[in-house]
Amino acid sequence: MSKAEETTLNFNYDEEDNKKKKTKKDKSKMNIFDILEPIVAALLVITVIFTLFFRVVNVSGPSMMPTLKDGDKIIISARGYEPTVGDIVVLSGASGKRETIVKRIIALGGDKVDINFTTGIVTVNGVEEEYSEELTLQQFDIAFPITVPEGCVFVLGDNRSDSLDSRSTEIGCIDERYIVGKVIFGIFPFGKVE
Repeated sequence: MSKAEETTLNFNYDEEDNKKKKTKKDKSKMNIFDILEPIVAALLVITVIFTLFFRVVNVSGPSMMPTLKDGDKIIISARGYEPTVGDIVVLSGASGKRETIVKRIIALGGDKVDINFTTGIVTVNGVEEEYSEELTLQQFDIAFPITVPEGCVFVLGDNRSDSLDSRSTEIGCIDERYIVGKVIFGIFPFGKVE
């Protein structure tokens, strides 16, 4: 074998080695991209879902205790919500307030709400409401009975002794347009919210 043939064989051998190494590197790069691609796709889908359909909200204050506590993180449904009596909702911009508030819908437009502050009983259209075991004894500046205007809701906190809600002209009956969404789930603590 001549020197020229030896050099050619060595060169071909080195080329084969380089091709094998390059293929291994390409495979390892592809494996990383193969792993990252579904993760990035999942994150994008989650972001779109939480931007368009759901939101995460922090509960601030004791007005919804014991149902929700200060610092709880909740998920709300933000699309196509139709107000229903008994739902816990997040309200934003109600009565000119900038912060969001979390309350329970007690009555809808056209419903007659009466609160007897001596007995602590709340009635809607003559039927006693059942969403809080606590008596409603604290009176603000609204005289009862009242009829909720159409397109509005009447809201109360579950913690009736420590809640600024529709009993006060500061909040009053809330226009449905200020409802951000219905509370559907608790993230922290984890579980269904009712």
